[in-house]
Amino acid sequence: MDWQTGALGALFIYSAVITILYVRRSRRLKYRFRKALSRRVDVHRSALKTEDDARFQAAADEALRLTQTFQKFVPRQFVEHMANSDVDSLGLGYAAENNVAIMFCDIRGFAGFSERITPQELMNFLNSYFTRMNDPIHQNNGFIDKFMGDAIMSLFDHPGGTPQQKAMDAVNAALDLRKALVIYNGHRKNSNYEAINMGIGIHFGPVIMGTVGSEDRMDTTVIGDSVNIASRLEALCPKYKADIIVSAQVLKTIGSGYPIKTRLLDWVRVKGRKTPIEIYEVLSHLSQEEQERRLASQAKIAAGVACRINQQWDDAISFFEAAIAISPDDPLAHHHLDVCRIYQNRDLEDDWDGALIY
Repeated sequence: MDWQTGALGALFIYSAVITILYVRRSRRLKYRFRKALSRRVDVHRSALKTEDDARFQAAADEALRLTQTFQKFVPRQFVEHMANSDVDSLGLGYAAENNVAIMFCDIRGFAGFSERITPQELMNFLNSYFTRMNDPIHQNNGFIDKFMGDAIMSLFDHPGGTPQQKAMDAVNAALDLRKALVIYNGHRKNSNYEAINMGIGIHFGPVIMGTVGSEDRMDTTVIGDSVNIASRLEALCPKYKADIIVSAQVLKTIGSGYPIKTRLLDWVRVKGRKTPIEIYEVLSHLSQEEQERRLASQAKIAAGVACRINQQWDDAISFFEAAIAISPDDPLAHHHLDVCRIYQNRDLEDDWDGALIY
């Protein structure tokens, strides 16, 4: 029996060892299996994540492309104004008021110029011209609201800036536009094309930025008395033989510390407005000699305008004749002299305030 007992003990020990080894082996296999499975799952998840990331990235890229495309039709600054409003209000009839500087620039004699070239040449010219006029506006914190034939309407709403900065941006842009025009005319001369000229009008004041149209076709727009004034000032450039005309409000907003050369042009009432305004010619883009020539008669012209407002015709005529004696080739003095000689023979209303209506 002893040997049987010993054999059973040995068998028990052997079985225990085999069981332990099997369990350990099973655990190792399970661990390897789980590890391999985990790796496969991670790889699969990574693949899915990569596919999702790719889809999301593609969607983001497409959205960016669409945004960049639409910004060519709707100014980014306009969209930013709308983004500050309640989302529910961003529909037909949305409107927000803001104080900005408004600038209009227009090509002089464009109608006659366009008659002398083919439609395709006209389109090529306008695109070439607009491309060169774009940078001076954007580099001075402005944006183009719309193109109207050969005219450009732009707004200057210095982000986080003061009214002074907005008005200064507009004037700086106008001066840079004149510089760009000189360069552009140099290229046109080299290509045997005729030179072009443009007039610029600037005003500062409140505008309404909003949406107009119908439910299925809307457009952004900027409206208000200030827009009308800026447009009218630009239209007065040929009348006063001026390159850049600004309202007194622009100069008042900028303040006296800004180094800009100007001279008084007139006291006018633009169409669509009851209150007259003072208008000024910007001279800073002209040569030093030309600036001095136009400023030499400034005091006489300003005095003459004051006399005209008070219907002191003889005194006004004397001042304008003195201005012509100082600067014989100055068209502004001749213009005022002609106006005085016409108005002094008219029967004016009792409430006439001396403003010329244009």
